[in-house]
Amino acid sequence: MADSPTASTEPLANFSAAMTGDQTFELNGRPAKYTVLYFYPKDNTPGCTAESMAFRDHYEEFTALGAAIFGISRDSLRSHENFKSKLGLPFELISDPDEAVCTQFNVMKMKNMYGKKVRGVERSTFVIDADGKVMKEWRGVKVNDHVTEVLEFLRSQP
Repeated sequence: MADSPTASTEPLANFSAAMTGDQTFELNGRPAKYTVLYFYPKDNTPGCTAESMAFRDHYEEFTALGAAIFGISRDSLRSHENFKSKLGLPFELISDPDEAVCTQFNVMKMKNMYGKKVRGVERSTFVIDADGKVMKEWRGVKVNDHVTEVLEFLRSQP
């Protein structure tokens, strides 16, 4: 299993993945100063909907700071397209059904759901610089105020 990325001087291994809008996400060569990747468990669930809407509602602030936002989960592109349309998300969603990207970022965890152990995506966010280096990560994210924390971090950058 790949090591978990942490804030470091080493760039992440490049990866590509299918995303909404008939596009392919490529980590290397991103035009934005910062890339914000937020991993979430599932489209159309309460926490994931609230988190996506918070990123949507602060989208202009992120872009003003030079950040591009991408949501990522194991859902299909079709599910993502519907979720994106339903919420009016101005950013793309990455589909990772084979968990390749989730594994690279070490976000697959055993979780308790209604008393049963299930394997799922741990809600996590990563800020990556233009060189592909992780600047900051949040794991086990609680939705309330999380987007504000990410914005505050970006505002603190020189």
